[in-house]
Amino acid sequence: MKRFLPVFFLFTALTAFSFSAGLGEVVKAISSGDAAGVARHFDNTVELAFPQKTGSYSKTQAELVLRDFFSNNPVKSFKLLHQGEKGGSEYCIGKLETRNGTYRTTFFMKNKGDRQILQELRFESE
Repeated sequence: MKRFLPVFFLFTALTAFSFSAGLGEVVKAISSGDAAGVARHFDNTVELAFPQKTGSYSKTQAELVLRDFFSNNPVKSFKLLHQGEKGGSEYCIGKLETRNGTYRTTFFMKNKGDRQILQELRFESE
């Protein structure tokens, strides 16, 4: 039994890391206000929601809209509050603190082929 536990924990950690690699990259990009880093994970069409604007955008348009948001709201910090998985999709809820306010941030990712893609990103004023 003692031999089994370390192998079990190692397998669990490696599985969780490989499944959440895309999610981790998005969290890191949001934390630094890197619109291009987030956009690398966008689906062909992505749903973006901000306090004053919501829409469905092409990958290129979405990057421009997100870049504008980050330039108007310089990021101070991002704290991951919760993440989960359901049916091949992952979601993340966090708190984005910017120079101009705090936003509850939610995003949804889905497996497509051999990578995870970002389908929806929401910023709600707190």
